[in-house]
Amino acid sequence: MEMEKRVKERTFKQMLWIAMISMTMMFAGLTSAYVVSRAREDWVSFELPSAFYLSTLLIVLSSLSFIIAKRSLLSGAHSRSNLFLGLTLVLGLAFVFYQFNGFNQLIEAGLYTTGPESNVASSFLYVITGAHLLHIFAGIVVLIRVIYRNIQHQYTVEDHLGFTLGSIFWHFVDALWIYLFLFFYFIR
Repeated sequence: MEMEKRVKERTFKQMLWIAMISMTMMFAGLTSAYVVSRAREDWVSFELPSAFYLSTLLIVLSSLSFIIAKRSLLSGAHSRSNLFLGLTLVLGLAFVFYQFNGFNQLIEAGLYTTGPESNVASSFLYVITGAHLLHIFAGIVVLIRVIYRNIQHQYTVEDHLGFTLGSIFWHFVDALWIYLFLFFYFIR
């Protein structure tokens, strides 16, 4: 039985890593296209909206709270684990809220994704951050499932594969945002 559990764990982790590598390649392609497009004559530089700075802080804090939640689970502090999973969800939803605030700030600055007033730079920004938001939504769905299963005491110190996989994916989308934020901060 123990061997079967280890094979299952290894298989699911490998599948997750393959998915994350695929997502990384997609964002590498998008950011590479952004870099190449900067040579266009109609390229317009822009300032990142202030809401993106706050959303970055929130996503980092959400990763820290997920780490504490997992450590709590592994130490047998189930209630504390639930508390920090809930905090992770709140911080993740706050991240989404501030991302949309950032989009509103871009619109107020005259940076549109489509239409006659749009430009290549802002269109790339919207597409790349929008694609990341889709991955955050997937992460929130995963997080809600982890919370539900944790509340049901389906994760234990010995059996926490779903919790671990959810944690890995959440940290991945968090790290992905940090990369994108730094990319847009330094390459405008």
